[in-house]
Amino acid sequence: MKIHYFSSEGWEEDFIKNKLPNDEIIFHLGSIADFQDVSDSEAEAICTFVETKIGEIEMSRFPALKLIATRSTGFDHIDLAAAKARGIAVVNVPFYGENTVAEFAFALLLALSRRIVEADERVKETGTFSTKDLRGFDLAGKTLGVIGTGHIGAHIIAMANGFGMKVVGFDAYPNSELAEKLDFNYISLEELLATSDIITIHTPYNPQTHHLINKENINKIKKGAYLINTARGAIVETEALVEALKNGTLTGAGLDVLEEEGDMNDELALLTASHPKEDELKIALENHYLINHPRVIVTPHNAFNTSEAVERILTTTIENIKAFSAGSATNVVS
Repeated sequence: MKIHYFSSEGWEEDFIKNKLPNDEIIFHLGSIADFQDVSDSEAEAICTFVETKIGEIEMSRFPALKLIATRSTGFDHIDLAAAKARGIAVVNVPFYGENTVAEFAFALLLALSRRIVEADERVKETGTFSTKDLRGFDLAGKTLGVIGTGHIGAHIIAMANGFGMKVVGFDAYPNSELAEKLDFNYISLEELLATSDIITIHTPYNPQTHHLINKENINKIKKGAYLINTARGAIVETEALVEALKNGTLTGAGLDVLEEEGDMNDELALLTASHPKEDELKIALENHYLINHPRVIVTPHNAFNTSEAVERILTTTIENIKAFSAGSATNVVS
């Protein structure tokens, strides 16, 4: 197949070409959004990551397109309806780093509970070793509420058990065997919000989970709790999150994802556009509040990013492309 491959990692070019020697790979160092003028009437596949939305306009630039291979578990950046209408298969990487993302989520939790970022900044910026106002809290004995108890959520629960935490879970499809194995209880979302000292999100993003935590239910969170989100930004309504931090419902948050985080990379265009999207502009400004909040840690969608996980992602992507070429597509989401 003729494949357009978009990546910000230059080393992937040789890796992919060596693994797919019978395919014609056109490598682009950047995202599809960075190459607005690229089109190809013969290309049958494009390979991309989550940093770029792929809709009708992007697909129309490749009229012979048969396959979109995303190097991610999530696929909300792809217009599945448009792909289906054009007869384009969309494949993803459903499993690559269950432990990887879970470890990152726990790293955010530990950084918040022991005020590690603040302590590091104090030493570097002032040269003093004072512990004033840096007192943290133990995880042992605290209640961790896990929203989404799939592969990543299960790893989080196992880690929490190791820290002596009590765990409660919420999932649209409860797994009783997992609950028995890992010694936790399923409860309603409302109960989870009300009883958890820390809430961590590991559910996929879809229409059902859009703003799962929102202005209507965020004030039901236990006063002074912490929120961790390494899933997708739009699972939490940004306006509600900001208000909960302002009124003390939440003491802090660890966020590897932000709603409309793409706009954060192109603020000038958003702010100066002749007809700016008011809702997106509002979210972008609220994101600034989160970034500057002293008890909020924001990282750049980095939970997946280990050497081992990236290699697993590429290996699965290559297998997806080979399987599609052979007429036995795997990991198809549309």
